[in-house]
Amino acid sequence: MNQPITRVQHGFTDYAYIPLVASAPYMVGFSENRTATTLCYVLSSTILASSLVTRAEWGVVKVLPYKAHLVLDVVGGLAGLSAPWLFGFAKDRKARNTFIAAGLFGLLAGLLSKPEEMPQTT
Repeated sequence: MNQPITRVQHGFTDYAYIPLVASAPYMVGFSENRTATTLCYVLSSTILASSLVTRAEWGVVKVLPYKAHLVLDVVGGLAGLSAPWLFGFAKDRKARNTFIAAGLFGLLAGLLSKPEEMPQTT
């Protein structure tokens, strides 16, 4: 599979994704849906935490292997895609479509990123 996203580019996508997902309830207009709003915070916080601890140029505390970070992105993407039905807000069109978009983005970011670990420094 052709994986065109580099590790550095992936970091840029993560740090752009985090505030977009966190602010989506207000930007898109479903902030009255407490479940979907809370899940936006959970999803963005999870990506923030994993990004901060990933062994990559953009990680702050480099302990999580980059390949594990990619697995978390795929799992988060699948969770985002299924959340409207699992948590009962699939009839809220704005919330549902936001989670489908965020889920697809996370899934594709995880699958289309080159799984090359950062070289060890001595």
